[in-house]
Amino acid sequence: MKALVSYDDSDSEDTLVIEEPFTGSLLECETTEQNLVSNSTRPNYDLPYYTDKTEPHTAASGPYRHLASAHWHPNKPTSERIQGAVCPSLLPVAGTASMNAKRSTPAGLKPYVSKRQRITTPAASPQVNEESLLELQATSSRRLFSEVSERVRPFLERKRGRTELPRFVQHHLQAHEGPVNTVQWCPVPPLSHLLLSASMDKTFKVWDGAGSGRCLQTYSTHCEAVRDACWLPCGRRVFTGSFDNTAAMTDVETGQVIIKMENQFKVTCLAIQPMDPSVVLCGGFSDEVKAWDSRICKTIKVYRAGIQQTLDILFLREGKELVTSSDAVSRDSADRTLIAWDFTTTAKISNQIFHERYTCPSLALHPQDDCFVAQTNGNYIALFSTQKPYKMNKRKRFEGHKVEGYAVQCELSSDGGVLATGSSVGSVHFYDFHTARRIRTLHAHPQACVSASFHPVLPAAIATCDWGGEIKIWN
Repeated sequence: MKALVSYDDSDSEDTLVIEEPFTGSLLECETTEQNLVSNSTRPNYDLPYYTDKTEPHTAASGPYRHLASAHWHPNKPTSERIQGAVCPSLLPVAGTASMNAKRSTPAGLKPYVSKRQRITTPAASPQVNEESLLELQATSSRRLFSEVSERVRPFLERKRGRTELPRFVQHHLQAHEGPVNTVQWCPVPPLSHLLLSASMDKTFKVWDGAGSGRCLQTYSTHCEAVRDACWLPCGRRVFTGSFDNTAAMTDVETGQVIIKMENQFKVTCLAIQPMDPSVVLCGGFSDEVKAWDSRICKTIKVYRAGIQQTLDILFLREGKELVTSSDAVSRDSADRTLIAWDFTTTAKISNQIFHERYTCPSLALHPQDDCFVAQTNGNYIALFSTQKPYKMNKRKRFEGHKVEGYAVQCELSSDGGVLATGSSVGSVHFYDFHTARRIRTLHAHPQACVSASFHPVLPAAIATCDWGGEIKIWN
């Protein structure tokens, strides 16, 4: 029996009224519905399109008679054209069913989206898992502590030539919230991309200095300013001295404090015994220097002198002797400004080395020749012999930079050909060691530059730091 379809000419929504139940099979109904849905994502040019109700008899007599009230239009998306298409067997036996009700999209099919909508609708950004990102960064940082940097690798097999001078800034880091007291490259060539910095903001940090320039880890081992820091020869641990009266050994990869030694005075300088790296010397605001054995965490030697503060400590060849710098300067002489000690017996070898009335805040040993240099507050660097009686070379001095008021450090390149020093005005000065002639000056920092460190592998890399918490890597 045919289904009677009636049309309502009123302004209300079009409805389909079925006066008799559909007598077709359920399989036929489902097949018809599936065909309609499968064609919903593309235009079907076999279907009649209607913009009004002028030819209702055509729709009523054809196989798509139940779609006659859908108001088909070729400009409408296909998904809108079949909206309201309902299999008659799924409708109530009698009554009225709304033909414009929205159908849910079958599983596995995507609704049609016009090109305009795809352009104007922004794509949903994937959610970033912050914990996974932090874990990935931590894994990458740990890998840098133990693997050779790609920046350093090509230079490991090369024979080191003459030292080159830097020309431009590779990294400009606002590294610390307080003054940076020292920067130092890791002495192990495969790990020499690691840069250590110590600051008055109570922290010290390790950086990927030769590579990305990012901070790998920040260490809060001390509760007061970190005045000095130095690498152990293994490149895995560092010693730090602080104004909290302690010196500590820290594992750089894990951040774990291995030992902490109480000194009863503010620690301002450290030195590792070259023949026995487990022994570290600590000096500071005291008339004595303590030698600690880090294996048993006990003081094994004490070097006493009638001074108020030790400024720096330097081991000479093979670690059998050492030189300490102090603030003991009188009006008429410089007695005890530099003191040479026997490491084993703790006896004074000489305290009449430097005869000018200036303190020496920094000492550096020449890597090849039997001599060492001392930064003086007289705005020059003095040269001394490492052989007894440690005479000063009065014919050669490195001058032309200002250091008064700051503990400015100096350092010699690995081949011993270039001497670098900071200055109280923020510049870095390079001297030819053999001629004592100044060969280059870099205007590096807006505040006092207190440390400059040569890279042990890269030919023209140097790190500098200043009193404003800034670090620069030069190349």
